[in-house]
Amino acid sequence: MGPRGLPRLLLVLLDCWASVNAQAGTTLVVTTEGLNSTEPAPTTPRPALSARPPGTPSVPGPSAGPRPTPVTDVAALCVCDLSPAQCDVNCCCDPDCSSVDFSVFSDCSVPVVMGDSQFCSQKAAIYSLNLTANPPQRIFKVVDQINPSIFCIHITNYKPALSFIDPEVPDENNFDKLMKTFHGFSLNAESDVSLTDKPDVPNTTKYEYGVLLQTSDSFLRFPSPLASSLCTDNNPAAFLMNQAVKCTRRINLEQCEEMEALRMAHYSSPNILRVPNSKTKVPITVQSTVIQSLNKTLTRLADTHVLEPVLVEEAGAVKVCTRVVLEVKYSLTYTEAGEVTKADLSLLLGTVSDAELPLQQKFEIHFVQQNTKPVPLSGNPGYVVGLPLAAGFQPHKGYPFGSVEKTMNRYGQFTILRSTAEQDCLAVEGIRTPVLFGYNMQSGCKLRLTSTITCPLVVEKVKSLLKGQGFPDYVASFGNSQAQDVLDWVPVHFITQAPHTKDVCQLPLALVIEVKWTKYGSLLNPQAKIVNVTANLISSSYPKTNSGKERTILISTAVTFVDVSAPAVAGFRARPTINAKLPFNFFFPFV
Repeated sequence: MGPRGLPRLLLVLLDCWASVNAQAGTTLVVTTEGLNSTEPAPTTPRPALSARPPGTPSVPGPSAGPRPTPVTDVAALCVCDLSPAQCDVNCCCDPDCSSVDFSVFSDCSVPVVMGDSQFCSQKAAIYSLNLTANPPQRIFKVVDQINPSIFCIHITNYKPALSFIDPEVPDENNFDKLMKTFHGFSLNAESDVSLTDKPDVPNTTKYEYGVLLQTSDSFLRFPSPLASSLCTDNNPAAFLMNQAVKCTRRINLEQCEEMEALRMAHYSSPNILRVPNSKTKVPITVQSTVIQSLNKTLTRLADTHVLEPVLVEEAGAVKVCTRVVLEVKYSLTYTEAGEVTKADLSLLLGTVSDAELPLQQKFEIHFVQQNTKPVPLSGNPGYVVGLPLAAGFQPHKGYPFGSVEKTMNRYGQFTILRSTAEQDCLAVEGIRTPVLFGYNMQSGCKLRLTSTITCPLVVEKVKSLLKGQGFPDYVASFGNSQAQDVLDWVPVHFITQAPHTKDVCQLPLALVIEVKWTKYGSLLNPQAKIVNVTANLISSSYPKTNSGKERTILISTAVTFVDVSAPAVAGFRARPTINAKLPFNFFFPFV
């Protein structure tokens, strides 16, 4: 495109601009509620600008061609009309609202109703209130809005794209056609895919998160529902992925003795490899077997021998199948090196009749690290009111880097002084009570002092009473914060307040703890999260006395929980943005 092509390009752009300005002068319809007339509002259209010399053929602009047909009538659309046959507050487009209702309206909650903003031209319904009229009236306008963007939709040539297409439901008439169209089904309750080929065997020397658990012949199968509620037996179990599922199984009671999924040996016979691709096998040990009768009574068997399903014919020619697997629970023990060291199995066997079909089975699998004890949580994830705060300490030398040192006694992590009936501080020394989330607490005791006791000794004693043996350095933000996740822990800000007086004993008398928390997450299920913890040690002047008499001081501790949640604001999902790049010569020859 040379310099001679520049005038033609300018003519095209000028003609497009003139067409858009000509469209901007459309007539808008104004309707006032309560009036019987509809008057067009006077508008002054701008003159169309034409830059073509005489004799130059016209270039078709964007106004040529049919306009997109509106999918919805914006004049009849009301997005805030939520109550049928009832006026919604501040909903100016609600047809159930009358002039009496308009008198209590403050504003229109939805002032403009329009379709897709990507069109170059579209209808828009504008609502407003005339509160000066008696009675108040609703003003309704339908205008043609012009999209100033160059990249807008001018003509819709694919109407199915304007709405969602309902999927065709298979029936006896169209089943063969759908089979040819989609080339069969991708999911099946009894899949023919075999896992014995090991197509995705990991080439690692240890198990990692998400790696499939290998057995001597394939993978450890964990039945799960996939496309439907039916059990899919070829679903593999993955390392460190705890699961608990329920699925149904359609069985023929006459053939219950032959079905592998109902047999106890089907779940206890596999041998798990200690690490991937190794020759060391870990057998599955049956820890408990519980029998459930037809009336739901449970009986635990003393031995753990493998039992087989048996078809029994009871009185009245009623057939039942006994020793059928109803629940399977795997418990796998692993090491930090990613090795499986132990596999336990707990089974629930039951009796099934035709009235209980289809059969529902439950499967669970969870992983436990070796030489560790499970620590109860104070919430998952947010704190639960009444459970103790999880606290930790600054890690000492030799402790793993980037983690918080945490004691196993969750009721001894963050404690305060406990009050007793005697109110004697020396008698309650060492007796502490845990700080419970959401509970404002206050405790105290009395300490008797004589002139023979030195000030440093008294200060050290009172601090020990208020802070305890170990005052925490961190508090967990959530009830399930892990010690290795340092960002999930809030530091405790310790502040000391004392009057600036010389030659006077500054004796700490109170410890005030303030815990600020907020609601975190979804509006439907907010979680409690701690955002700040402040411990304020308040001291007071203690003058010396030479009288020799005892003096009694009161020592107190207070814990206050403050909700600092911001007002909930409903959020909406943002529209996807188009990250498109133009060709490098798009603006040639201007740039």
